[in-house]
Amino acid sequence: MSSVWGKILHDLRNPLFRQGYALMANTVVTGVLGMGYWLLAARLYSPEEFGRGQAVITAMRLFASLTALGFVGALARFLPVAGRRTPELALRGYGLAAATGGVAALGFLLTLPMWGKTYSAVLSGFWPGLFFLASVLVWAVFTLQDVVLTGLRRATFVPLNNLVFGIVKMGLLVALAGALPSGGIFVSWVIPTALALIPVNWLIFAVVVPRHVEKSDASQEPPRLREIGRFLAGDFPGTLSILGIVYLVPVVIATQVGEATFGRFSMAHTLASMIELLAMNMAVSLTVEGSFDRAKLAENCRRALRRAFMIVTPIIAVAILAAPLILTVFGSAFADEGTTLLRLMSLAVLPRVLIEVYLSALRAQSRARALATVQIGLAVLVLVSTVALFPYTGVNAVGYGLLFSELLVAVLIFGNLRKILKFGETRTPVVTQGSSGAA
Repeated sequence: MSSVWGKILHDLRNPLFRQGYALMANTVVTGVLGMGYWLLAARLYSPEEFGRGQAVITAMRLFASLTALGFVGALARFLPVAGRRTPELALRGYGLAAATGGVAALGFLLTLPMWGKTYSAVLSGFWPGLFFLASVLVWAVFTLQDVVLTGLRRATFVPLNNLVFGIVKMGLLVALAGALPSGGIFVSWVIPTALALIPVNWLIFAVVVPRHVEKSDASQEPPRLREIGRFLAGDFPGTLSILGIVYLVPVVIATQVGEATFGRFSMAHTLASMIELLAMNMAVSLTVEGSFDRAKLAENCRRALRRAFMIVTPIIAVAILAAPLILTVFGSAFADEGTTLLRLMSLAVLPRVLIEVYLSALRAQSRARALATVQIGLAVLVLVSTVALFPYTGVNAVGYGLLFSELLVAVLIFGNLRKILKFGETRTPVVTQGSSGAA
């Protein structure tokens, strides 16, 4: 036990692992509190209201993430080397994400009848629509503030932020169960999110950013907007495609099934997505560290792969074996309808580890065209296979589509990934940003 603890302490001195472990801890915190939140929601609200709450939150996250998730790769890539332009880059990301998300949400509200009775029942009318629009703006900034902290090597603040957010969210859910039986789930999700923006962004712009700028090498030229634009031109279309897998697929499912069925589908989908996030967390840290020191990219890729597989493999095994027991906590109907989906999506995380590490290495190398090719190809495979299988396997088509598509893409990129693992990129000079172990 002491040797394991010693290894962990040794890992924490390495920014790659410190950042990755912090983001994984955040996923665990978010997952545990999320399960508690949805367990309370299942007990306090009707099955139909549970499904409506899940559907509206999914739609909100879809539109908020249209640009926000598109900036994740760019911020992780360029914030570490932005120097004096760090606050400008972060604020531009916030503004563009909120603006484009708001425009997309407005288009959604204006075409509400096309999206099925679930959304029409909840969001029709001026005030519900305005609250939904505001929630999209709030969630866009909330999404990016964690990325900004990670890009500035302060990911250790992220789990603390989401711990407080999760606890407040659960408390408000209980408080609104009697006062607001219709819409209470969505309101309890949005209000704590809005409140969390104030202290976290004060921390970012009053403390973290000034320290980062102070430590920056004055001779290092910050990235130009044209350089960032070229990167986004390749990364954004691909990221937008991946967004279709994460958020658009559940929204499409919500238009095809009843509210109660969607609630049960969404619970299995949410749990499996949390396992997938564990793999993505280490990959985001890899992008940040690869931007600081690209000469160590191959070594960091190998380390990230080993740690990611070491952590997610036992979790996947537990999810596959215990899926019925896990879902039964929410009710027997959740286990009946969600077990196969949870198992399939959990198994798909194994090839996803390889894909995410490869994508992060491409971002660190600014290989935008390859990024777009892999991401768009994966998204097309998932969406086409899901739509093709839905008439035969129902909501389980999402799991079959993910597993097939991610296995195929992992096989196709494996040769290039091996080259990165073996050789890395040693031609680019190291970026100096304080010590390599700076917190």
